[in-house]
Amino acid sequence: MTDFKEITSKENSLIKLTSMLQSSAKARKENALFVLEGLRICFDAYDNGILFDKLIVSATAYSKYPEDIKKLSLKAEECYKIPDSLFKKISDTQSPQGIIVIAKIPQKADFEIDKNGKYIALENIADPSNLGAVARTAEALGVSGIILSQGGCDPYSPKSLRASMGTLLRMPVIILKCFADDLKNTGLKIYSCVVDSDAKHINEINFSVGSVLVIGNEANGITNETKQKSDELITIPMSGRAESLNAAVAASISMWEMMK
Repeated sequence: MTDFKEITSKENSLIKLTSMLQSSAKARKENALFVLEGLRICFDAYDNGILFDKLIVSATAYSKYPEDIKKLSLKAEECYKIPDSLFKKISDTQSPQGIIVIAKIPQKADFEIDKNGKYIALENIADPSNLGAVARTAEALGVSGIILSQGGCDPYSPKSLRASMGTLLRMPVIILKCFADDLKNTGLKIYSCVVDSDAKHINEINFSVGSVLVIGNEANGITNETKQKSDELITIPMSGRAESLNAAVAASISMWEMMK
């Protein structure tokens, strides 16, 4: 097994960095690093080619999961063992498993758009649980990839990764700096989902060509700029007194219509 250095102080620079990466999107962006916690998600990253920087394990985990830790350690540049009490201070979970990988955020900022592909785009989605739910549904339905605006929640936050059950590490994800313009430049046909009685019903749309479905912010919906760049504004017909749907629910229904 790779040699494990020991850390005992909460003032250690790596301990401080790990805490910042857990809580701060700014720290993740500045360091181009993010945190994976728990065996399942660490091995999801392992299997999908995510580069490991450091492996940190608690004393208990070191003894409890020797084979798993050995495998993960071979991919990490540096490995550390710390007391259980110190691990709890850097963990983002209430009952930590005792395994953290500090991983490198993929530096390839985009992926090659398949002109015949079908994508889901989320503009300024704020809730990591919504992002995670959309990602899981997208993977299950065979959507080609996930497109995000820069102003939305961080796909590399612990909450997003946990909510997605690792899907965000398995699916192509692109973050667009200039969302409306960059989306238009993909050459895909843009369908923006809105709450508008004048918009075309989604079940009337033919998604046979390369397409991207846009779902907007939970409170404010899709921006006017993106609406103007869209090829079609579409809506989900609703019965009863419901006026709108949760963003993740709207995305799931829309993706099912696109992929059927």
